[in-house]
Amino acid sequence: MLMLASCSNSRKIAYFNNQQDTTLASVTVPEAIIQKNDLLGITVSSLNPQASAIFNTSQVSYNTTSTEAGTVMQPTGYLVDQQGRIQFPVLGDLKASGLTANQLSQEIKRVLIQRKLLVDPIVNIRFLNFKVTVLGEVAHPTVINVPNEKITLLEALGLAGDLTIYGRRDNVMLIREQEGKKTIRRLNLNSSDLFSSPYYHLQSNDVVYVEPNKAKISSATKTTQVLPIILSGLSFAAIIIDRMAR
Repeated sequence: MLMLASCSNSRKIAYFNNQQDTTLASVTVPEAIIQKNDLLGITVSSLNPQASAIFNTSQVSYNTTSTEAGTVMQPTGYLVDQQGRIQFPVLGDLKASGLTANQLSQEIKRVLIQRKLLVDPIVNIRFLNFKVTVLGEVAHPTVINVPNEKITLLEALGLAGDLTIYGRRDNVMLIREQEGKKTIRRLNLNSSDLFSSPYYHLQSNDVVYVEPNKAKISSATKTTQVLPIILSGLSFAAIIIDRMAR
């Protein structure tokens, strides 16, 4: 019985245990959609650096934040407000939420040319707060900053130190918020179907939660039940020894 239980558990622990050697088609990574509270880094360049400089004033300063790990320098950018808009130099109020970075870039470029402010401008936009959170039964629960704006579920788990032996690989929870709505999906790391899932590539502000398995829950429950008994027994033994010493 112990051997059968051991085999069963090892199958649950292994990743993609039903995957044979093969070549899988790549999955198209959807462009991230700009949402409220996103922090955008926007740079504008053209053949005239002096004329472009006015559009890059907010990119040269940094906010200093003190944390337990030390002092963190965070670049200031354009915060998307609760109306989904940003305040851009000279151009003023611009709609940002609901667009991709490329779409917003093209819109800014169009307005610059239409108002004859720059000739052949180049507009680059990046997410300064692209991050994912990994919690639960992993070695190092953490918030991961993603500078290249592209990360898979497996990469995020790897950066968090991988799942512990007590983590459920068949029921990993992914929480994603879009347009004010939270979407919750359960993902099975034992199955190779994960590679074709639209949730294999993570998006900004995704939260990954790894649930504990029954062994961890049972262990924690036994500890909470047995520990008070042990402490009570030690206290009782100490009283008896004290009485005998007298």
